[in-house]
Amino acid sequence: MDIIELTRTLGAEIQKTEEYKRFMETKEANDKNEELQKQIGDFNLLKMQLDAEHEREEKDEAKILEINEKIVALYNTIVSSKAMTDFNDAYAKYKELTDKISNILLMCENGEDPKTCEPSACSGNCSSCGGCH
Repeated sequence: MDIIELTRTLGAEIQKTEEYKRFMETKEANDKNEELQKQIGDFNLLKMQLDAEHEREEKDEAKILEINEKIVALYNTIVSSKAMTDFNDAYAKYKELTDKISNILLMCENGEDPKTCEPSACSGNCSSCGGCH
């Protein structure tokens, strides 16, 4: 079996995990959720209206504030909905799995022992780090 075939096998195994299945279930449910899709569409329209207001030579600050308040309120409604909290939770768990897989591969590319290497909690982004061990 060559490396590409092994990668495809890994991909198939990832799709069998509970993390992947739950992520895809919540994604599909959100895609079919008419109320949520309407809210997202309304949110995008409001953002376009806000952009248009910002591009005007003579800005109407009251209008900008009004649109901004609507955007914030709608955003809070969207992200606090059960559909989105379920999706975000499922995505976070799936992302944790795929990050671990990616980190193991990276460690192996850097010469670590594939049988024993174990990724740390390090995200690789030093800007948010309080320091190594």
